[in-house]
Amino acid sequence: MSRHQGSQSGKSRGVPSAADMLHKATLARTSVGRANYAKRGLSLRGLDEETEAMLCRQLYLAQMEGGRFSDARMVAEQMVAIGVMPDVARQDAARACLGEGDESAALSHLRIASRVCPASRRAFHLWTLGSVLYLMGRSEQAVGAFSRALRWGTTEKPLYAAQLELAKRAHDDGGSVPLSELREVLEDSPCGQGYGQFVLGELAHRQGDFEAARSYLERFINRSKGGRLALEVALRGEIRRAESLLAELDNTAQVAEV
Repeated sequence: MSRHQGSQSGKSRGVPSAADMLHKATLARTSVGRANYAKRGLSLRGLDEETEAMLCRQLYLAQMEGGRFSDARMVAEQMVAIGVMPDVARQDAARACLGEGDESAALSHLRIASRVCPASRRAFHLWTLGSVLYLMGRSEQAVGAFSRALRWGTTEKPLYAAQLELAKRAHDDGGSVPLSELREVLEDSPCGQGYGQFVLGELAHRQGDFEAARSYLERFINRSKGGRLALEVALRGEIRRAESLLAELDNTAQVAEV
């Protein structure tokens, strides 16, 4: 029997392949199903590095969705060791570290990601680094990361420019670009949707346009919590910040009514 015939015979007997398990994990509707298929795929012998890395990532996503950050971190570190798309693996490891509360390790992974990535993804990794630093309150360092992201950026530049200005003002209450100008450009850009709604909310809040700030922030939260669970997990820091700003707006409104 030829090798090809043996393969066909195996398929006819229902023997799953790693590719089959990867496909099922990708389409799984629950994190439990995703994890089970990924584990079954990883248990098979003779995996090539790319398939192994992709199965690991499905397992990682399932663990992140389930809030099992320590397990997700171990799988992400396994992806780093495999060496396929190392910058993506580092980004994933950083998210798991943030879930665990290990900010130092997260920042280390993000900095490495920005160095080992293709040029086409450098702006994204630098922007992620800047966003994490900003949410940590380390605005001076965030200024540096956003500045570099802006230099490498293309279509997302209005987003990076707005966050750079917010970080500058958080650091020394200075800044050089009018918030109204940054807000107008971001509102008219595709990157003003999605994550951009969070940044627009921050800009409007800084301007004292509290009605607009509330609208932007509420849309951001509803979108983040109403979609894929993995998205909500990835944006936990931004969601907390948005909710904090909304609570501040509520307090301001209550004081004004007294």
